[in-house]
Amino acid sequence: MDILIHPTYFPNIAHFVAMVKAKNVTFEADDHFLKQTFRNRTHIYAADGLLLLNIPVVHTQKNRQKYRDVKIFQNTEWQDLHWKSIQSAYRTSPFFEYYEDDLRPLFNKKMDCILDFNMKCFEVVCDCLQIDITFSKSESYQKQVEDLTDFRYLVNAKMEQPQFEPYTQVFNSKHGFLNNLSILDLLFNEGPNALSYLERQSLKTI
Repeated sequence: MDILIHPTYFPNIAHFVAMVKAKNVTFEADDHFLKQTFRNRTHIYAADGLLLLNIPVVHTQKNRQKYRDVKIFQNTEWQDLHWKSIQSAYRTSPFFEYYEDDLRPLFNKKMDCILDFNMKCFEVVCDCLQIDITFSKSESYQKQVEDLTDFRYLVNAKMEQPQFEPYTQVFNSKHGFLNNLSILDLLFNEGPNALSYLERQSLKTI
């Protein structure tokens, strides 16, 4: 199966389920950037429950920027805040120390464009998962696609998400299982078993 999907900020489990089952992945880079999507946000499991990590972006007067052109707003310490939040949430998880050194550099180097940063996060996570996903970027926007299975709808943060098989999370005893979080949650809690977990899941519940 060849799919079309958005590159997002530390993609959630639904995105990775779609990608690990695909033969080839095409990343949508040419549509218009919309607010309240997973393009610049992800959810992790913190001590107080669900925590949103949001990358600030530069909005233009036109309000119709192509995804590939959207710049990250640099006048905040968002990288430091996000890394500290991830450390606080997952430092006691079984595999945080195992992947920490691979992920930390993402929060030390500034990048101009949100798309480029998301692609770098994706590549680092794939290395951590030890998976090789064949991918390319779109060259033009197409509302309807014929030769690709269209998973672009998964980028909508307000859309009802598929339900996945529970796994042990750090704060299970406090808040129960939280579904479809960032791939980081699965990685830190399941480690080398994360890939087999993704392969067992289904998106058909949407």
